[in-house]
This record gives sequence, structure tokens and C-alpha cells, in this order.
Amino acid sequence: MMFQKDIETMPREQINALQLERLKQTVKYCYDHVPLYHKRLDEAGVGDGSKIKTLSDIEYIPFTTKDDFRDNYPFGLTAAPMKDIVRIHASSGTTGKPTVGVYTKEDLKIWADCVARVAVAGGVTADDVIQISFGYGLFTGALGLHYGLENIGATVIPASSGNTEKQLMMMRDYGVTGLVATPSYALYLSECAKKSGYPMSDYKLKLGILGSEPCTVAMRTKIEENFGIRVSDNYGMTELGGPGVSGDCEARDGMHFAEDHFLPEIIDPETGKHVAEGEYGELVITTLTRKGMPVLRYKTRDITKIDYTPCSCGRTHARMAKTRGRTDDMLIIKGVNVFPTQIENILIETENVAPHYKLIITRDAAFRDHLEIQVELINANILDNFQALTELQRAIEAKMQSILGLRAKVTLVPPNTVERFQGKAKRIDDRRNQI
Repeated sequence: MMFQKDIETMPREQINALQLERLKQTVKYCYDHVPLYHKRLDEAGVGDGSKIKTLSDIEYIPFTTKDDFRDNYPFGLTAAPMKDIVRIHASSGTTGKPTVGVYTKEDLKIWADCVARVAVAGGVTADDVIQISFGYGLFTGALGLHYGLENIGATVIPASSGNTEKQLMMMRDYGVTGLVATPSYALYLSECAKKSGYPMSDYKLKLGILGSEPCTVAMRTKIEENFGIRVSDNYGMTELGGPGVSGDCEARDGMHFAEDHFLPEIIDPETGKHVAEGEYGELVITTLTRKGMPVLRYKTRDITKIDYTPCSCGRTHARMAKTRGRTDDMLIIKGVNVFPTQIENILIETENVAPHYKLIITRDAAFRDHLEIQVELINANILDNFQALTELQRAIEAKMQSILGLRAKVTLVPPNTVERFQGKAKRIDDRRNQI
């Protein structure tokens, strides 16, 4: 099932032609309406985009970065007059100023269409009752999914985040068939549901539309086993307008971009040059239809690859692989590149431990880095069995060294002692700047 079949099955040649046309229009629009882009495009010799003849000419356009949003906070990158802006969203702003996104009426319509595509590809129909357990407010996720799901005709419950007991009660009482949440909160909800005393037959859940943070295959499998549902992943960020940039179909063989609205590239994060097709690198995205705040070549810092071959589902739009991590949350420890998702995969596949962990990185007086991984046990009884505890600890440390190429100290902690998160999980405690 598709939300906009004619668009989602366009031949590659037609997609490329549409992207080229819209790229030229977007560059001219940015040149005419955003002072920062006007200056940079002139400096790069691109000007108003009239020199762009092929999609490959995009390489001459300068990148946009997170710092550009911060430096031009709040409305310096806005292209439309404020009288045409009907919505303002922003990131959580955990470090410094939040990232602001603005929307015209047409932007909101396109956004709802893109999210509807993702939701339908994930299995949502007009008959579904969807509980949104994202926090409402300036965050794009909740309202983005809300309007996209209503666009399909699904029943939406704006539950917001928090109050897990009430979340589970609503699922049971309202006949909820679909859950929208972060993967970490969905996992936590599924664990609480199993412990709540109510039989799983009291739940009608059949699907999960998860996002806002990476969801590894191992974590997805755990959620599916706990809840007895099918999970799909989707991708988006405030800088690009929120969710709806890409999402899983039934094949779950990569998340389909809405290529009529977004032009993706994969670059080497060090050189800025395109990598060979099918290779991993940093995802860069240009918006093609946004009017409130168009973005040229945004460096997402997410590491992924793109597959342009047609999918078994019938869709022709390119697919991005699950992100391997981010260029900014990649840990470099003793010269080794480590992504938290690698550690998560190891733990989920290990018996007797829960997929809840904390990474503590320290540096000694000799400027040597050390990684400690606090891992939560499922059963507290093992704490009384020194031999079993030691064997489990050593087994995990051996797996970490084998897969990461790095020796790490593993500390096993009692059940329910690692902090849970209703939003994005915060796993890293980097103390290296404290010496």
C-alpha cells in the first residue's frame, strides 16, 4: 500500500529531472531571500543557480552546518516574510541555542504528505488507532506524526511522553493498534507492559512507528518480541523540517527518501567529496520544496549509505541504510572509532543482561583514555554468584574487544539502576576534559 503511488513509483530518470528542476528553483529562491546563502553562493561562483546544468553540479554549492543555524538564530535563515509563517518549531536545545524551524502553510501540507507516506509504508491505515508518546511542544516529532497520521485518516491519541502506567492503560482501554515513540521509550514501555500484571492479550498493538533516535535491528527485534508487533523506522530532523524525510517500507531494506522533496548525497566527512555509490559516509540533504526555511546541502553528521536500486515493495525512491552513528557522537578512544550502537548490538545479543547501559570515558594523568561500560543485569540473583558474575563480565569484555578492537572495563549493575529515558537516550558520560 502506498499513500501517493504515482509519485512513489516514478522512474529514476523522472525523479532526477524533477530534482534538477527543483534544485535550480531552490538555489535561486535561497539566493534571492536568504542573505547568508546570497553571500556564499556568490563567493562559490554559483550565483542564482543559473549555472547549474546537472545534479552533479550540486558539489559547487557550499555546505550548511549546525553552526549556521546557531549563528543565525532565530530567523536568519528564514526565506519567507513572517506574515507567511504559520508555525515555529525548535530542537530541544540541550547545548546552546535551540535549532529553529519555520513553516508556511504550504510547508505544513507537504510535511503532512511526507509523514503520511512514511506511516503508510510502515503499515498504518485509516482503521488504526495510533498513540503518540512523543513529547508535544516545540519538538517536531509529535505534531509532525500527528498531522501526517490524520492525513491518512487514522485515529490519533496525543498522549505525549511520561506517566508510563497511564500510557499502558490508554493502550489497553482505547484499543491502540499503533505506537509512535523513541525506540528506547518503546523498549521501556514493552518491558513495563510485561511486568504490569495484565496479559498481553489485553493489548491490540500491531505496529510501531519509531523515530527521533537510531533503532538497531537488535533493539527492534527486542521491542517486537516484547509487544508482539512489527516496527518500522523513520528519519528526519528539525533542520530539514522534522520527520518524513525517509522511512521504512514493508521490506525494511532501507528507508525510502521522499526524493521529490529532498535531495540526498553521501560525502566523505573529512574531504567533503562524494563517495562511491553504495559506500558509507556522511548524509547531506538539500530541501527542494520548503519555502519558510529552505536548506542547501545540510551536513546531517549521520553516517549511512544510499541504495538507488528499485525496492521489492515497488517504490523507486532511493533508500538510506540505518545510520551507523554520527560524526559527532562517534567516540575516539585510544585511536579507535566507537559508535554506541555497536555496543548496544553486543548487549542485546548477550544473555542475562538488559539493553540498558552507560558509557563512561575517562583520561588518566598520562593522558591515556579508558572506557567503562556499565551494563544492567536482568536478574539480581547473579550478583550473589561470584563465579557466574565474573564469567559473564569477562565474556562481554571479550566480545567488546573482538568487535570494537578496544579493551573496555565492563561493570555489571543491578536491574533497573541504569537511567531510563522517555525521550532520546543519553548514554555517554565523557569525563576526559576533567583532568
